Amino acid sequence: MKHILSFLLLISFPALPVSAQNFVLVDASTKVQIVYDPAEAKLDSIAATLLAQDIELVTGYKPAVLTDLTKAAGNVILLGKVESRVVQQVLDRRSGVGSSLKGKWEAFALEVIKDPLPNISQLLVVAGSDKRGTAYGVFHLSEKMGVSPWYWWADVKPVPQKVLTLSDVAFVSAPPSVKYRGIFLNDEDWGLQPWAAQNIDTDIKDIGPNTYAKIFELLLRLKANLIWPAMHPSTKAFFHYPGNPKVADAFGILVGTSHAEPMLRNNVDEWNEKTMGSFDYFSNKKAVANYWEKRVAESAGIEAVYTLGMRGIHDSGMEGASNRSEAARMLEQIIADQRNMLQKHVNKNVAAVPQAFTTYKEVLEIYDQGMKLPEDITIVWPDDNYGYIHRFSNKQEQQRAGGSGVYYHASYWGRPHDYLWLSSTHPALIRAEMAKAYEMKSEELWVLNVGDIKPLEYTIQLFLDMAYGVEPFLKESSYVKQHQQDWLAGIFGKERGLQLNEVMWQYYQLAFERKPEFMGWSQTEPTTQTNYTSYNHFYYGDEAQQRLEKYAALEQQVKQLRKEVSSEQADAFYQLVYYPVVGASLMNQKFLYRDKHKLYAQQNRTSAQDYAQLARQAYAGIVKETNYFNTQLSNGKWRGMMSLQPRDLPVYHEPVLPTFTKPAPGTAWEVAPEGFVEKDSSLLNLPGGQFTLPTFSPWGSQRYFLDVFLTSQQEVNWKVSTSGKWIKVSETQGVLTSEMGQKERRLWVSIDWNKLPKKKLAQGYITVKGGGEIYRVAVIAVAPTNTDLKTDKEFRETNGYVAMHASNFSRKTDKGAATWTLVDGLGYAGNSLMALPLQSAPVKETDQVKQTAATVEYDFYVVSEAASPVVTVNTLPTHPLTNEYSLRYAVSVDDGPVQVVDFKTVGRSDEWKQNVLQNRAQRFIKLPPLKSGKHVLKVYSIDPGVMLDYITIDLGGLKQAYSIIPETK
Repeated sequence: MKHILSFLLLISFPALPVSAQNFVLVDASTKVQIVYDPAEAKLDSIAATLLAQDIELVTGYKPAVLTDLTKAAGNVILLGKVESRVVQQVLDRRSGVGSSLKGKWEAFALEVIKDPLPNISQLLVVAGSDKRGTAYGVFHLSEKMGVSPWYWWADVKPVPQKVLTLSDVAFVSAPPSVKYRGIFLNDEDWGLQPWAAQNIDTDIKDIGPNTYAKIFELLLRLKANLIWPAMHPSTKAFFHYPGNPKVADAFGILVGTSHAEPMLRNNVDEWNEKTMGSFDYFSNKKAVANYWEKRVAESAGIEAVYTLGMRGIHDSGMEGASNRSEAARMLEQIIADQRNMLQKHVNKNVAAVPQAFTTYKEVLEIYDQGMKLPEDITIVWPDDNYGYIHRFSNKQEQQRAGGSGVYYHASYWGRPHDYLWLSSTHPALIRAEMAKAYEMKSEELWVLNVGDIKPLEYTIQLFLDMAYGVEPFLKESSYVKQHQQDWLAGIFGKERGLQLNEVMWQYYQLAFERKPEFMGWSQTEPTTQTNYTSYNHFYYGDEAQQRLEKYAALEQQVKQLRKEVSSEQADAFYQLVYYPVVGASLMNQKFLYRDKHKLYAQQNRTSAQDYAQLARQAYAGIVKETNYFNTQLSNGKWRGMMSLQPRDLPVYHEPVLPTFTKPAPGTAWEVAPEGFVEKDSSLLNLPGGQFTLPTFSPWGSQRYFLDVFLTSQQEVNWKVSTSGKWIKVSETQGVLTSEMGQKERRLWVSIDWNKLPKKKLAQGYITVKGGGEIYRVAVIAVAPTNTDLKTDKEFRETNGYVAMHASNFSRKTDKGAATWTLVDGLGYAGNSLMALPLQSAPVKETDQVKQTAATVEYDFYVVSEAASPVVTVNTLPTHPLTNEYSLRYAVSVDDGPVQVVDFKTVGRSDEWKQNVLQNRAQRFIKLPPLKSGKHVLKVYSIDPGVMLDYITIDLGGLKQAYSIIPETK
């Protein structure tokens, strides 16, 4: 009788949509209530409860959560599936909500209805096309209120509001861009697992239902729907704890497993070779099949994405096959057997069961043996573990009913080197690769390897935001930086968001050049800490010092901001900004100061010991900050989460500093100009004797350094003079002492071009006197009067080389659809060029490249004839888009012969390892001799997806460098 009365009340009052679509949640006279139907999914109850908590977080008022709409009064939020009885009863027949959601996947609509019942003033309906759609609608409201998805996982506190009104509420979402969107918890041994054991699931001392409930809530707030659970030896299998799948079911999260865990099994924990035999389908088929079928039967009642196929017990190849071809045939049989299990226990229409086949590592080679894969299975294309996706579906594969997806890494344990500590994958790289994935029709499943979740908060947000709504990222490559700014502004306010966006963008840019975890400089999995970095301390303005100064600038900003942020924002600021920036800076200091200790000791500088001390201090700083993270941050909430040495690799250890024999007594002090490593007798005829600075030119570097340093423990007063007023020095006198930081001084030399003698080549010198010693350093400036050099349009030789950013071309010519397109924010140069369109016809023959390819041209000027010039083209180390392409482009100079270049790598070769550690692939093209004067370099597109970063031309003077060389323009 009660339900009949409720129904009559509901249908007696037509729903009238509110035109303004504003809705008061809390004010002096209004206190909102929340209603859901207990007959619907458990997720409705969870979402309603969490929404009430969110309103309390903002206002201090916790709304009542009811299950009967007729008992509600005032302003009310009703949530549920659009097809549910209670939602259908309040929606006006004129409302378009029902039709707008019909048949859609995980969509939602919001509508405000005036006076639907006598006691209800306004009813805000949150209707979902399904249970997850409803939850996404609820958390959409939470974000409008100012509650971040990271309110718990990063302690992001909303701005308190005594009056809370939502404006422009009416909204209908589009379905997600990608159907299955989720994360893979991996390598949890040093963070998530010990943290969960100590703080969350303390009864089982493992990652269990309480931890997963928090993770699943985060996923829903990020509009994701899939989990690949943690699976390392430190963690019991997901199904070991019955509460885990129950919590997943309650939160509406689909359960899957990684590439090495078929049929929802965790082989590391669940396969016992002593009692079950070898994990080999050739020799132990019955035991393996029973093992899989038991789990399929157990999991039949939950939503899942089943991984099909077979690898080894952990991240290793399948046992039993003698070659790839045999493995392919066996995998075909294995998959057929697995699908029979799904048909028997899950759904007779096996095509309706979500299934994935991941072509990870050796599996791609097996797949390429002509393996026959049922059309309804989703092919999941992985990246190479370092952010570059190995392959996408060709046009034939794009027609498959199961479609394709992507498994992508933002954290990795393995060769050539782990990166498990900080979030260091550049947002622009993630955008570029995932936008490419979507345009290549990989839109069925996206999974991100997130390690321990922390400290990858923004990376996770970006990846899942793209998976949910990819369109703005496709329209403009620059949108990703705006996305990061919006995210930071939403947490720290608009003004600070703008500043922090530049800080974090530079943080990622420095990490793109070299991740903090890679500063140990090994090319294979490291066992020692004896490798020195490739940063040049003597050329190009001391590129190592420039990197240190960039980090120092970031560090200074975040340390100042830490003092300024409110106490409510302090914990979030430390986690999301301060720790990663300061940690990365300290890691770079540890290694680059260690390098300076060695290199300066070889020059007999007494300051070498200062750099040893700075390297040790940097290590101590990492220890200190990590200890704070684990003990004091958020009142100890994150105890055990942050490890300063995951896997205990040498890169994380205290720096190993060599000892040097004290040199024989000599002069008390010396000088070293930029480019000087040791004295060169070939320079004796120059005005400075055996010292000279690199040659100055109006288009090259406008300053070079000159170091003055002690070689003994004496105090030295020094003075500088120049041979002409056209030579400028930053300081003209000073004192060197044995105090730390006072043992050396870096002077900067520049040219006053207005005072330069009017001749093609000007020579002069700098004299440095002190302590009874006199040093002369030659200064040479080139100011050609050639009218060809009176323009700023072309790149020009300086000190025997030309340097240019690929995006700063002189001209660009498209051919049909073929073009080079700017990609903002990506590459050493800060921008790059991509060859498009992605799905162009494969080029078989290259003899007609000049006639068919898009080109970019670079005008450059050679000052002195070059006998053996070499062009170095730096590209991003991407992979061929499909099995029909390679990674080719072509180069010519002055319309001469075209040289076709291919930078495709095979497998996990040494070249590939080097490429991913430094985020670039290099090709060297020898040119015929070049005469003095104007020339044109042309780069032709051949294969789509090739990304040009920067180019150098060695005319005989290019020096070794790791960073990008400044443009000579």
